[in-house]
Amino acid sequence: MNAGLIRDLGRSDRYEAAADALVTFGADGVEQLVREVMDAESPVDWRPITAVLGRIGEAGFDGLLQGLLSASTEESRKRVGFAFSRLGVAVLDRYTSALAHPAPLVRRQAIRGIEHCGGAGQSAAVLLPLLGDPDQQVARQAQGTLIRTGEHVLPLLRHVRERGPGRQRARALTVLAELGGESALSRADMAAIERLIRIKLRDDRPEPLWACWNYWMAVPSGDQAGIIRILGLTAARPVTFALGNDIVDADGHGCDTDDHTGYERVFVTPELDGWTLVLGPWCDPHGLERREAVLSLCIDLSARYGRAQAYYYGGQGDGSAWLVAEHGTVIRRYGETGEAEDESLTLGEPLPYERARRTELGLHPDWDPAQESEGDEDEWRCTAHDLAPDIARSLGAPSPLDITADTPSRGTGVIALTPYGVVHGVPAGAYRI
Repeated sequence: MNAGLIRDLGRSDRYEAAADALVTFGADGVEQLVREVMDAESPVDWRPITAVLGRIGEAGFDGLLQGLLSASTEESRKRVGFAFSRLGVAVLDRYTSALAHPAPLVRRQAIRGIEHCGGAGQSAAVLLPLLGDPDQQVARQAQGTLIRTGEHVLPLLRHVRERGPGRQRARALTVLAELGGESALSRADMAAIERLIRIKLRDDRPEPLWACWNYWMAVPSGDQAGIIRILGLTAARPVTFALGNDIVDADGHGCDTDDHTGYERVFVTPELDGWTLVLGPWCDPHGLERREAVLSLCIDLSARYGRAQAYYYGGQGDGSAWLVAEHGTVIRRYGETGEAEDESLTLGEPLPYERARRTELGLHPDWDPAQESEGDEDEWRCTAHDLAPDIARSLGAPSPLDITADTPSRGTGVIALTPYGVVHGVPAGAYRI
């Protein structure tokens, strides 16, 4: 085979002619093409080579399969794995047969191949046994592919839950929950989950409540039932800290999707060192959709419990916001997230901790425009971007990020529906217990 033909695959003006010529070599050209795919230094992208191997058909499949097994570096395995899993629907039967291959890497890439060629739906029945694969990476790959396949696999999964085999049942439950939520689960499965939660709660201890985007209210009281009532929450169900945090984190990632906003439910903690926290995107004091409602709720909570606060903290450098109310009056609302609406959010005078931090930075404590340069304000905005947890600590409230197993705790945390969730329902999902 002329190596120049392979190089021509990387040139748009010569690609078609080169590809047609390489296909005519058939099985005789496969070995060289696979070596090129495996070569991280090759000037030709693996995709056009893969297209040629796909046109060659089963010989191309066999060549890449051998490449998977013989690759000596992680990079070459990655390259040949990408190629192997994208040969297309013409080799769907070969992918299906490869699900039984003794090498876990081959089984995993065969699952990907079935998904990439759009065959996961018709191959769902043969993917099910891999939910119980002894290799956990293979089992996770099968689980993810079945989730992405869609709800038409639910009857197959329910059959596994009811009749086994046992090694497939745990991941079948996960896929059912991800696809359909509670409505997809049998009464027996729901009873088993609730029983497991009760067992876990016996030894449950506080743990840090961390998400990529953190929204929470803090109330200096252990009156969980009263706080739930004032907030208009319903259908409260006991959960472990792990489960509550997992739901809140998932809901944060689900904000602004077509189906759900993240406003459907919240995690209400047990009493933590004299405080109760309410966590979830519904508690956002900054975003345009929730800011006024959260302000009103904090006013109501502070009228009953003396104080109430709400916070936003972006754990990936996305900014901070805080809202402080006392005895039915808003004392302060402020945010720095880099958004245009930050300035319009501001209410009240700077808190003592804000003034102290500005003084430490060499800035006027009260934002005096006559004494500050643009650079001064930029320095403050950069500092305030990460300030929400510090503001909470300065006010004596536990930051959810600081909670540990040693944090004094009384009672049981619950997941509760917001008024929004009552109307719109909650997203499907599988979570840690």
